[in-house]
Amino acid sequence: MIENQKFIDLFAGIGGFRIALESFGANCVFSSEWDKYAQKVYEKNFGELPTGDITQISERDIPDHDILCGGFPCQPFSISGKQKGFEDTRGTLFFDIARIIEYHRPQVLFLENVRNFSTHDEGKTLKIVKSTLQDLGYSIFHKVLNASHFGLPQNRERVYIVGFRNDLEIDNFKFPKETNVPIKIKDIILSDDETEKYRIERDDVYLKSNVRISRDIFGNYPLEPIRIGSINKGGQGERIYHELGHAITLSAYGGGIGAKTGVYVINDKIRKLAPRECARLQGYPDSFMIDSSDSQAYKQFGNSVPINVLKAILKEIQMVLTQNQVYALC
Repeated sequence: MIENQKFIDLFAGIGGFRIALESFGANCVFSSEWDKYAQKVYEKNFGELPTGDITQISERDIPDHDILCGGFPCQPFSISGKQKGFEDTRGTLFFDIARIIEYHRPQVLFLENVRNFSTHDEGKTLKIVKSTLQDLGYSIFHKVLNASHFGLPQNRERVYIVGFRNDLEIDNFKFPKETNVPIKIKDIILSDDETEKYRIERDDVYLKSNVRISRDIFGNYPLEPIRIGSINKGGQGERIYHELGHAITLSAYGGGIGAKTGVYVINDKIRKLAPRECARLQGYPDSFMIDSSDSQAYKQFGNSVPINVLKAILKEIQMVLTQNQVYALC
């Protein structure tokens, strides 16, 4: 069971993992985030200021915990044939995860990274991460999942890594099946009055004429972005999408007039998405307090995790832990 289990929130951002785990009744005993703006948002919502740079925090100063979670940055490992496992991760932020795991040996590991992590450096990066965790005594499972298939209208593919300490003898974990809930951008938008500042009025806008959007046999629209035009030359941040489809992947960086959110035709108006709409695309409740700076809010949600996907995975983790506990008592 996850309820009442203690977890630590590494590379915490603004708390996506925390929202997901607390919804299952778990208790956060430690958090770490180096970005000062994200720290403030985290504190505003959870009443706790995360500690700073994890590389400067001793594993001995971190409380004991049952679950370790975090969306760690993707970094290249200097492994060119060395194959030294744990030692190959030195100089990367994953090394800090590994040293904490080695010292505390939590029951469950729950990590997230960008989709390209699974193929980064010809697959060597993921291979080193998996072998390191296995050497530390964990059974490791990983899979790429898309938020679009779990009730969020955002095309966001991420690789998720779940690990169970070997003594739990869990070898039957399975990632959740796609729910494919019919949802579209139009379902999460704010009113026109609230989004006027995000409208785009330019002379170099091109929209396709007579756009036809196919539906499935149930009358549902595609669970993917539907491009219907462009601005300027149609480069990154200059492509226009339909409100009946899904948003493109939110980004913390990127250029173009639609930087970080993409451009959409919503209620016959061409605009970017507002920060609150970005929060909704990531599964954050409207009660979540966001940064007052649009620039920082966009960055934070672009760096965040889709909460619906985390919850779906946690449900499977809880199921397999419960089954294991029952078998252990037999």
